[in-house]
Amino acid sequence: MTETSSILPPYAKQEPQVLKKHGDIRVDNYFWMNDRKDPEVIEYLKAENSYCDTHMAHTKGFQKDLFEEMKARIKEDDTSVPYKYNGYWYITKFEKGKDYPIYTRKKDTLDNPEELLFDCNEMAKDHSYFKLAGISISPDNNLVAFGIDTTGRRKYTIRVKNIKTHKLWSDKIENTTGSSSWANDNKTLFYTKKDDVTLRAYQVYSHKLGQKSNALIFQEDDDTFGVAVYKSKSRKYIIIACYSTLTNEYHILNADEPDGKFELFQQRIRGLEYSIAHYDNYFYILTNKDKATNFKLMRCLEVDRAIEKWEEVLEHREDVLIENIDIFQDYLVVSERKNGLNELRIKRKDDSEDYYLPFDNETYTAFTTTNVDFNTEVLRFTYNSLTTPTSVIEFNMRTKTKTVLKEQEVLGGNFNKDNYVSERIWATADDGTKVPMSLVYKKGIKKNGNNPLLQYAYGSYGATVDPSFSTIRLSLLDRGFIYVIAHVRGGEYLGRQWYQNGKLLKKKNTFNDFIACSRHLITEGYTSSKHLYAMGGSAGGLLMGAIVNEAPELYNGVIAAVPFVDVVTTMLDDSIPLTTGEYDEWGNPNDKSYYEYIKSYSPYDNIVPKAYPNMLITTGLHDSQVQYWEPAKWVAKLRELKTDSNTLFLKTNMDAGHGGASGRFESLKEDAEEFAFLLDLEGISN
Repeated sequence: MTETSSILPPYAKQEPQVLKKHGDIRVDNYFWMNDRKDPEVIEYLKAENSYCDTHMAHTKGFQKDLFEEMKARIKEDDTSVPYKYNGYWYITKFEKGKDYPIYTRKKDTLDNPEELLFDCNEMAKDHSYFKLAGISISPDNNLVAFGIDTTGRRKYTIRVKNIKTHKLWSDKIENTTGSSSWANDNKTLFYTKKDDVTLRAYQVYSHKLGQKSNALIFQEDDDTFGVAVYKSKSRKYIIIACYSTLTNEYHILNADEPDGKFELFQQRIRGLEYSIAHYDNYFYILTNKDKATNFKLMRCLEVDRAIEKWEEVLEHREDVLIENIDIFQDYLVVSERKNGLNELRIKRKDDSEDYYLPFDNETYTAFTTTNVDFNTEVLRFTYNSLTTPTSVIEFNMRTKTKTVLKEQEVLGGNFNKDNYVSERIWATADDGTKVPMSLVYKKGIKKNGNNPLLQYAYGSYGATVDPSFSTIRLSLLDRGFIYVIAHVRGGEYLGRQWYQNGKLLKKKNTFNDFIACSRHLITEGYTSSKHLYAMGGSAGGLLMGAIVNEAPELYNGVIAAVPFVDVVTTMLDDSIPLTTGEYDEWGNPNDKSYYEYIKSYSPYDNIVPKAYPNMLITTGLHDSQVQYWEPAKWVAKLRELKTDSNTLFLKTNMDAGHGGASGRFESLKEDAEEFAFLLDLEGISN
């Protein structure tokens, strides 16, 4: 697939915009694209879509086959494992041929009649994009608050419904995060409002049902912080969380006193990260206090919360990252990560027992899931691996027996997990650091350099991409692809330090790690540059932009989804959603040292005349996280400067945002298009 066809790629006009900072001058020929209301912008995006569709037309039948193949593996009439909360069993289900979930509940026992909460298929039928979020049931079980987004821009409208009558209250709260929390009076809702321009969540309001005016409870004036409001698992407190990349602060209010005043838990101290969980008379605090890089667990009396009164429950360990805790009446469950692997530690509160759940795989994912009750000895968790479908498991912490409540069904008739192999290998980066990778492929593959291989990574914000199962991925594996997750620095796979060594002025470690992994995969014969493909999205799209500038010769093709590629310009524009809250991740380019470092790797600023791999770049017109104009400008500049005839496609979803299409199966069509792009480059057409 090359661009030598008679159909010429779209032409983007050049209007030089001179950008000055710290005495440095950048000229941006495509700055004009950052106006989604400009008809020329829309016409350009549509022209790129048409160009992509025309060149991919010969794969349309294959895309349809891939879509049907992926869809056929999914159990269409599927039901979640019910969980019990406040006297009701809650269930999410899908029905055959329908794109959206249906939410129901049953009182007391699962034998009782089903009550409908929401049928999202009905709610979505008049919208090209639909997302329901923030389902919140009132304490008396009669009302439900919920948020709806119909643009993909993550601006939710909160509504309230009577569950018995299905009648909506007239109350309509616009421009929120979608989530809300009930006070114990069953009529006061606390919610978070977003700034109209930046979409930063910065205000907490209380809303009395039936009243038109809302009371502003809290406003976060530091534009590097966001806020959220939620109810503690104990149901005793409404909690306001103020958060930035490096610092936390909480405010608490007794949920029985919705008109009371929130109390400060512990004022923010730059660099002090902590989260809180309430049980009985104590708050449990997961924190990095006292240089506990990988976090430690502390606690304090709920009536005496001063930081000097915090007492240690679990000490900090250099080789173990504490990720989360689940509190029960007699047990404390600690989610840990050691040497990249998830571990679930179960500790009796009387210290009579302290043990780990056994897992026997080299690459797996295990995490606690819906555990809403304190008074139980049963822990619910999820387990899967690159070769093993997801299971929801209940584990009795006293008897140490487990029950598999549900195992993901892979339909289609030909899946057998024994036909696939997973392994973990390590590459060596330029600075000598060992970088892990998780691999999965079909049994029988030979390391002769001829295997197509897709290498994926994210590598930012401390987000870890765990080696989990995917039915969609089977469409690549069954056609001979090897799939690799590169656990590069910038994530937390090897602990908090792994993250810190891949951000700010060490960000280039992320890119160098990925390239080192690619070279290792080629050296070891897993693949070759003729058959190596790379993929990443959002901040992982930045990674894609960096690697094609640094080492384009290693890759035959690259997919960059909603890529963050114009880093300097975006980080200098504090009117763009997320910018100010990102300074602790990327650095603030108003500081010259950060400006120069970011500019040295920003993909858009480092395009030069040379050959680039085949590339498919995707975006959403309404994306609130990475604005559509970043990939659009990137493609235009690549077209201007690249010296090859390789494929370069830009595909814009004109109806969606950062997450792509909203329906369960609509998103599969996007997956099918991406897979067809890769398979076509390999000459595979069925």
